[in-house]
Amino acid sequence: MGIVNTTPDSFFDGGRHLAPAAALVQARRLIAGGADILDLGAESTRPGAAPVPAAVEIERLVPLISAIRAESPIPISVDTMKPQVARAAMAAGASIWNDVTALRHAPRSLAAAAELGCEVVLMHMQGEPRTMQAEPHYDDVVAEVAAFLAARAEAAMAAGVARGRIWLDPGLGFGKHMIRHNLPLLAGLDRIVALGFPVLLGASRKAFIGALDGGANADARLGGSIAAALAGAAAGVAAVRVHDVRETVQALGVWSAIQGAGRRT
Repeated sequence: MGIVNTTPDSFFDGGRHLAPAAALVQARRLIAGGADILDLGAESTRPGAAPVPAAVEIERLVPLISAIRAESPIPISVDTMKPQVARAAMAAGASIWNDVTALRHAPRSLAAAAELGCEVVLMHMQGEPRTMQAEPHYDDVVAEVAAFLAARAEAAMAAGVARGRIWLDPGLGFGKHMIRHNLPLLAGLDRIVALGFPVLLGASRKAFIGALDGGANADARLGGSIAAALAGAAAGVAAVRVHDVRETVQALGVWSAIQGAGRRT
């Protein structure tokens, strides 16, 4: 899953693809690099980020979705917590609703997802973007994240979302301490996978990588991003959400070839 952020303030690529033409060029680059899905965002959810009105999200997203859809059949995911934005995006040609609040942001989020009939990504987040990194606490982070995701999947199915359209995301970096919580979650991904839903892993360029590498900034976290993607593949996740599609495709291809060679010996 390749990331295109049409935002001025996302933590890694904020402002780079705010202009519609720049966003479309980035989408083309990711498709050429081997992306299977494009994830488009128009509101930053980095720690401390301020909310964006739904009308602004729609204004940023709908023309881009339409432009991509005119050129490519690639599945398009929209990263939003607002049902009205999801509706506009699906009408323009998106097919996946990626919600960092796991359909909790609005009272009608669950019903809207069922009515749209789209795939949904339910992500775990403790708190909300403006405050989520203010001393997050867990007694057992893997168990608590797994329980939350299982409960949200049940809530979605109870609202009418088909089981086969539900994805889960442990939400690395969303209300988690960089080391104490993110690393156990990565090490325990198999317990999330064991819930029986496809799992999406989003570790690309995140701050915990820098914390493990002497404070490296987002521009210097490619190696760690690939390492996390490979850990996800080993645990059985269904997709990795990344900024660097070509490099990750290459790494996963080599890893897969090595695994295949080992099985043949």
